[in-house]
Amino acid sequence: MSSATPPTGTGALAKREARLAWALLAPTLVSVSLVVVLPLLAIFWISFKPFSLSDLRPPAPVVRESLRGSGDDLRIEYRLRNSSQDIDVTGVTLSDTLPDGVTATAGVTAPCQLNGRDLFCDFGTLTGGQRERIRVPVTLDGDPDALEQQIEASEPKLTGSGPNILTNLDFSLENYARVFDGSEFWGVFWVTLFYTVFGTIGALLMGLFAALLLNKSFKGQGFIRGLYLFPYVAPVIAVAFTWVALFDPFSGSANALLVQMGLRTDPINFFGERPLALIMVTVFEIWRYFPLSFLFILARMQSIDSSMYEAADMDGASPFQKFWLLSIPQLLGILSVLFLLRFIWTFNKFDDIFLLTGGNAGTRTLTVNVYEQAFAISNIGAGAAVAVVILMCLLVFSFVFFRFISREEGL
Repeated sequence: MSSATPPTGTGALAKREARLAWALLAPTLVSVSLVVVLPLLAIFWISFKPFSLSDLRPPAPVVRESLRGSGDDLRIEYRLRNSSQDIDVTGVTLSDTLPDGVTATAGVTAPCQLNGRDLFCDFGTLTGGQRERIRVPVTLDGDPDALEQQIEASEPKLTGSGPNILTNLDFSLENYARVFDGSEFWGVFWVTLFYTVFGTIGALLMGLFAALLLNKSFKGQGFIRGLYLFPYVAPVIAVAFTWVALFDPFSGSANALLVQMGLRTDPINFFGERPLALIMVTVFEIWRYFPLSFLFILARMQSIDSSMYEAADMDGASPFQKFWLLSIPQLLGILSVLFLLRFIWTFNKFDDIFLLTGGNAGTRTLTVNVYEQAFAISNIGAGAAVAVVILMCLLVFSFVFFRFISREEGL
């Protein structure tokens, strides 16, 4: 007689285990949401707003108090302005109390009132960029320098506020229209694609070649492996400036060598001429990041069963046949993963190009465009829009990769 067993995962114990698992995962999910999801949502939010660097603080009235003039023309001046050039500030009032030893000698003009030592002004609404100046004629009874410091050290009380463009619910496609306006975006996009594709493929091929060289045991193998890692572990600012110095058109060693060998009569501006500058930053990308591919590929090569190569030797296979028919099929998995990672990282790369060329001479990529829009032009909204475009491009690439390429490789 056989007894039936309940399906796995449907009992009370399984449900308690599932609840416990979710409870254990909850801190991780919350941390990922705070670190990844919230900044991502913030970028989306800002990309739909005409948001500039000056809008980081909400519009508010700003005042500066100072003692001006001398003799009969001595006065306290309040210079009031709207911190925003575009947005109105409503409910603006200013109130202050004159310090001891300071006496007002005349009244003030509307909308201000002076009651003894107490000054009060009701401006209502300050339009974008509006400035106001209040003058209070005074006399001083005491040390003028001490009273001046006391006047300028005091802070009048201000009220008034304006709508915060960052938190309101007004959205527009102005930033995206600016990003896609004209042919500039597509020029930057094709530069980014060239840099990413050739930088990624070049790093993989160079890493594969280096792994093939060091897949055999020989004296000094450990030292050579460590030497191969130098481009990847060295500080990027150090190696970038070294490359700039080596290829400098006036004092660089590369140009001096070419001229002395008679290969050139005039120096080459490697990082200042189109399209050479783009080729140079791509070569730098390949040189700097091939060690990562080299490490992963070499580790995978050394895990391949050597009996396959012994059987191929007995069958008279050539080195190229062993590489193409035995090694490559075993390496396709790691090569696919490396291609995915390197493509994403290179597409997002900013520091290398910025240090080498600053995005000039036809090397302006989308990430450099984000920096220029957000900080050089102070248009944070447009910079966020470019960042969203980068995200969309990488999502499309990831979908194509996992939909077609990874399926073929069994990933």
